[in-house]
Amino acid sequence: MPNTTVKSFPLSGMIVNVLERTIRGGTLHVHNGKISAIDYDDKNYDTFLLPGYVDAHVHVESSMLVPSEFARMAVVHGTVGTVSDPHEIANVLGIAGVRYMIDNAKRVNFKFNFGAPSCVPATTFETAGAVVTAADIRELFEKDGLKYLSEMMNFPGVLFRDEMVMEKIRIAHELGRPVDGHAPGLRGTDAEKYISAGISTDHECFTLEEALDKVKHGMKILIREGSAAKNYEALHSLISSHPALTMFCSDDKHPNDLAVSHIDETVRRSVAKGHDVMNVLQCASVNPVVHYGLEIGLLRVGDAADCIEVNNLREFKTLRTFINGECVVQNGQSRIERVTAPLLNNFHCSPKQASDFHVEANLGGLSSNRASVTVRVIEALDGQLITKEIHEVLQVESDGIQGDTERDILKMTVVNRYNNAQPAVCFIKNFGLTRGAIASCVGHDSHNIIAVGASDEELAKAVNAIIASEGGICVVDGDSTDILPLPVAGIMTNDDGYAVGEAYSRIDAKAKALGSKLHAPFMTLSFMALLVIPDLKLSDKGLFSGNKFAFTPLVVT
Repeated sequence: MPNTTVKSFPLSGMIVNVLERTIRGGTLHVHNGKISAIDYDDKNYDTFLLPGYVDAHVHVESSMLVPSEFARMAVVHGTVGTVSDPHEIANVLGIAGVRYMIDNAKRVNFKFNFGAPSCVPATTFETAGAVVTAADIRELFEKDGLKYLSEMMNFPGVLFRDEMVMEKIRIAHELGRPVDGHAPGLRGTDAEKYISAGISTDHECFTLEEALDKVKHGMKILIREGSAAKNYEALHSLISSHPALTMFCSDDKHPNDLAVSHIDETVRRSVAKGHDVMNVLQCASVNPVVHYGLEIGLLRVGDAADCIEVNNLREFKTLRTFINGECVVQNGQSRIERVTAPLLNNFHCSPKQASDFHVEANLGGLSSNRASVTVRVIEALDGQLITKEIHEVLQVESDGIQGDTERDILKMTVVNRYNNAQPAVCFIKNFGLTRGAIASCVGHDSHNIIAVGASDEELAKAVNAIIASEGGICVVDGDSTDILPLPVAGIMTNDDGYAVGEAYSRIDAKAKALGSKLHAPFMTLSFMALLVIPDLKLSDKGLFSGNKFAFTPLVVT
């Protein structure tokens, strides 16, 4: 366990009091991990003392690191806590997975605040490894002390007042827990009805108009800037127009990106755009602490000494990070020690053949090699979780419907990792591969295997590499296969976070060498099976329309 009680010491600098919106020279007196007194002296100091940053919504699992390793990296950027939704591991292992995250997190001095996963599985249209019931939600609140009900992705269930969905929300309200939302594109009366169920936040807004529509009904908006979804440019005006209703989050942060920056980058960017520094720090620190009732200090007497020392209020370079009065970062280096984390997994499928990825076409008996067919194609959008449905004409040969690398239309597959089943296959645009294949077992939210490839043979190689390692991300280029194994639930590793970041960067570069122009091809890939984000996605059971919230045929008739 981390040592969270340290001897008394003074900490002097320009104290940034976000609550009172003042900046004055002074000294924080720290005793037994808390701020016992604050003495202002009005001197000019070279450094600034701020409340530590809080990521208001993140899936730690998406860093591919166990919580203890995530913490080692995040503190370097001034992050002292997170509002963490563990539904990724819950979809694989149920509440046993949630408790794995809690237990590992307790071993380091970092303020993880986990929520109870509301949607496991996310939908009934995919195969997950577990189910989290309303009774499980109550147990996680009452026995494990979880802080909130995590993102309610089943917004159709809320709109139609599904009994099971509403029972989970009712339990949260009964026990005084806030409820997080997830309703991309929801507007007007539907948004009002969704919010009226007692759902307090949304991190899925991708236009300012949508965000303002939800703010109008009292919802708080989280500006997301992660490895795949980047909504900052569309939403940053909220920092000035609605500072009390805005927070910052990453949602998903890959390890190579976490090595470079976290919430601190959003803070720098916001001040550079001219937003008032107090509004920016309110969004980065104060608002999540107040909204979720977190035990994270805000530079008040009696608060835990959770603060950061930065060089100035432009660059926000973190010099030192303190959590419970313990210095966990000194001179840009993490002082959190690595801890061992056991392996836990749920992986039960057999290798596949290239023929498993053939796509048969029902063409009324037509079998000529010149035959063509119009199919629904997923159009992936760089920096977005949403996709578009487009229709393309593809050729049919003896072994089925073919992709077209010249037009950047590739095969994509989702393979059930929990049971042996026939892979689901469709077509996708904008991955840009001219050869080879990429695959991952980080496939939100059920974390089945998801892969994109230029040929059936390479698809099979990539999928089988993931199966052999029982989780990971990989690149196949001809006879060459490179894989980053993820043996914890098939989606995380307990290895050193910085080494994982370097390995991820290597594999990411290889994916781009195959032709991908996406900023984060693996992160984008991971969301192509996320059915609760419109429009067109693929589950292990088939092609799915998020707008209709139903399966849809591949061939357009």
